[in-house]
Amino acid sequence: MSKGRGKGNPWLAGTLGRIAFANSRADAFLGTCYRRLARRRGKQKAIVATGNSVLTVVYHLLSDPDAEFCDLGPGYYESRINKHRRARDLATQLQALTGQHIAIRDGKAVITDTAP
Repeated sequence: MSKGRGKGNPWLAGTLGRIAFANSRADAFLGTCYRRLARRRGKQKAIVATGNSVLTVVYHLLSDPDAEFCDLGPGYYESRINKHRRARDLATQLQALTGQHIAIRDGKAVITDTAP
């Protein structure tokens, strides 16, 4: 199967791409979303994904007359990360690489004896 885009309105796709590109440098939720995706997946896929997010927002705003747009802000993803879980996962990865037993105590990594 081809990995090309589906059939859709090219005018809408171009407009959404321009909106996504304009938001790519904005200090807002969609700009942060674009930058996170562009690092992992590439700029073109990030533009398409951000354009899809814009289209979803527009759909909900047009379909519900009482809906109001509220930007989640650029720090939305960082606020959703569980810092203790992230530290534990990074310690586990470091332990797998180095072979040393690493524990997290009071927010600091402590290297104990060699892991069995």
